[in-house]
This record gives sequence, C-alpha cells and structure tokens, in this order.
Amino acid sequence: MKVMRMVVAVLAIGIGAGTAAAQQGKTLREQLVGTWEFIIAEITTTEGTKTFPFGERPKGMLIFTEGGSFSQVHVSGDLPLIASKNRLAGTPEQNTAIVHGSLALFGTYTVDEAKKALTFHIVASTYPNQQGTSQTRTIDRLTADEFINTNPAASRDVPAVASNRYRRAK
Repeated sequence: MKVMRMVVAVLAIGIGAGTAAAQQGKTLREQLVGTWEFIIAEITTTEGTKTFPFGERPKGMLIFTEGGSFSQVHVSGDLPLIASKNRLAGTPEQNTAIVHGSLALFGTYTVDEAKKALTFHIVASTYPNQQGTSQTRTIDRLTADEFINTNPAASRDVPAVASNRYRRAK
C-alpha cells in the first residue's frame, strides 16, 4: 500500500510539473485563452474597507477566445426570484437587487506581456457607462488552474480596487 501511495504521489508531482512547464512556455495571452469560472470579487476602498459585490458565493464566467474576444458575466449567488415569473415585471426592490448583484460585459482584449497587464476594450456592458471604454487590469496570478486580476478603477465604492479570482473550467 505504501508503494502504491508513493507511485501515485510521484505521478501527481510529475503531471503537475509537466503542466507548469507547459504553461511557462506560453505567453500570458495564450495562457488566458479558455473559459474561467468566477470564484470571488473583492473590493477594497482606500480606507481599507473590503466588500464582496457579488456575495461570498457568486456565479459567473470569463471567456477569452484565441481571436481576441472576451465575455464576462458576474452574478450574485443569492439574487431574488421574481414572483411574477416575468423578467420584465419585477418589483422595484427585486430589480434593484438584480442590478446591484450582476455585471456582464463583452468586447475585445489585449495583453501587455511586459507589464503583466490585461486590457478589456468594452463593446457593451450591463453598466452602460462602460460601453466604448477600456479597462486595464494587472495580472496578479496566472497558472493552469487559477487566474487573479486587479482592477485599480473599480466602478463602485470609488476610489477602490477590485480583485477578481477565477478557476479554469474543466
């Protein structure tokens, strides 16, 4: 049994090292391509106050294509159901909670390898003020399985910094 555990451990280390080596040979842009599951967003104000704009169990996805397009959807894990079962007939309170608990945007992206920066060129967003703008984020961590970026210009609780964490979709 001990030998079997050792073999499994050695194989796991070898596979992990192989994946890490494969990632090291790719550009940041190449490493980003694919689908990422949204894990958490944390906003930190200049006073040090931290909030979770989509709650502590959000849902969502960030997709990067090889051709340079992206799509991002962040949704609070506890959005209210609309009692009328008609998405156009929510109460003012339900509509407010839904707007506060969701953000979707899409467009194109570029990566500055030297600065470890990712820039979203936003075509449209559920926050219309973002339409036609560009947002640059630092790439804080990027592995085969995890992606963390920081947006120094969060669109709420300003001035504030937003940190977003993702896990590669399987």
